[in-house]
Amino acid sequence: MKKYSLLFLILGIATLLLITQKVILPLVYEVVKSDAFLIQSKDQGSQLPISNSMTDLAFMHCNNYIKSELGEGVSLSFPEKPLNSWSLGNYEYVVNAEINITSAANTATKKYACRIAYENGDDLEGANDFDNWSIEGIDGIDEI
Repeated sequence: MKKYSLLFLILGIATLLLITQKVILPLVYEVVKSDAFLIQSKDQGSQLPISNSMTDLAFMHCNNYIKSELGEGVSLSFPEKPLNSWSLGNYEYVVNAEINITSAANTATKKYACRIAYENGDDLEGANDFDNWSIEGIDGIDEI
């Protein structure tokens, strides 16, 4: 039996490789090609920066979130418009902007990126309400 154990191991590995290559991978490729994971949305993503009413709301909600997280111990100054905004599609946005933070110790201008998502899809009536948005992450402000 010991003589054949190495042979059985090699045959088993070869069988697994063949099943994976000839059966499982073609099934995976078919699922990937299908629309199984496609989300239908009126909001299309873009590789180029955009500016529209939803990116303006995303910028406003990111700023309000930053204000609430930093508290009253600091003075914050935001510009009127972000540096850039991108739509990732399906009402998810990335906002890149600057903020002036003044505390008792110093004043600093920081660039930040905020990823935010509107959760009600194509129903835009609740877009002004922050409860319908979720902050996915903020980068560039160490105090948050």
